Amino acid sequence: MSTRTVALLGAALLLTACGGGGQIGDSGSSGNTKKMVLIPGVAAEPFYISMECGFREAAKAKGYEVDVQAPTKFDSTLQTPIVTGVLANKPGAVLIAPTDDKAMAGPMKQLKDAGIKVVEVDTKLEDTSIAVSTVSSNNEQGGQLAAQTLAKLAAGKSGSVLVLNTKAGTSTTDARAKGFEDEIKKFPNLKYVGQQYTDNEPDQAASKVTATLAANPDLVGVFATNLNTGEGAATGLRNAGKTGAVNLVGFDASPKQVEDLRAGAVQALIAQDPATIGRTGVEQAIAALEGGSVKRDIETDLVALTKADMDTNQKYFYKQKC
Repeated sequence: MSTRTVALLGAALLLTACGGGGQIGDSGSSGNTKKMVLIPGVAAEPFYISMECGFREAAKAKGYEVDVQAPTKFDSTLQTPIVTGVLANKPGAVLIAPTDDKAMAGPMKQLKDAGIKVVEVDTKLEDTSIAVSTVSSNNEQGGQLAAQTLAKLAAGKSGSVLVLNTKAGTSTTDARAKGFEDEIKKFPNLKYVGQQYTDNEPDQAASKVTATLAANPDLVGVFATNLNTGEGAATGLRNAGKTGAVNLVGFDASPKQVEDLRAGAVQALIAQDPATIGRTGVEQAIAALEGGSVKRDIETDLVALTKADMDTNQKYFYKQKC
């Protein structure tokens, strides 16, 4: 091998080592560190729209390019290809609400391995090694607040209470159900009959309320752990002629649920602050990208809304558009 050939090979190897040949996981691109992508749990849901508004506002204020891509259903099989597509473009950071605390670990680890900063917003993985930060409501506390609120609404009346959850493996709603279950034991007049899953479909929530009423005619309360189950539960009670007779505590303050609260179809809502979750997620992503101080776990406030105080807490109402 000639001296010239050795020199050329050495130059080629040096170029590859410096990035000319690409690195594993970067799709042959150095990416755009001034771009952030938000991947919500589902499209067209007021909670995530409100989060998107906070995300866009905060990221653009700091000069970041933004993109939002959401699955049409809260489903890991629909969210995974979105993550894969985002990975190919390699933004600087991804804010994501994982739709399953186990199934989304693999796709999200690919983001991390590609050098993308991952921030969990709203929901989170069981694996805490992937995201640099998790920003979420204190969901277990939210469930406790729901139990306390339902007990006040029952006003000492004895009867059964039901929890309608969305999908098993959804970290936020599972925490809400746990908080409720632990807290409701403090009220001996209320008999907890367990939780049922609705697959995040309002029609399933409605049918499960109907079935529970048939099996438990002493039903005095329902806690719905998210807005789809809340809207469905309100429909089920309305169809059974039990609106107001059975106290319904929902979670989230979508326009439809706020309307139902004002009309008396829902007796209380446990509202989150999704815009603040979005803004805070951006702050943590920027800190990770720019070498600032990153806080691993951040919890945002919740509030119980009733018809009597809802108008003084309008800042917690969710949006349908930014």
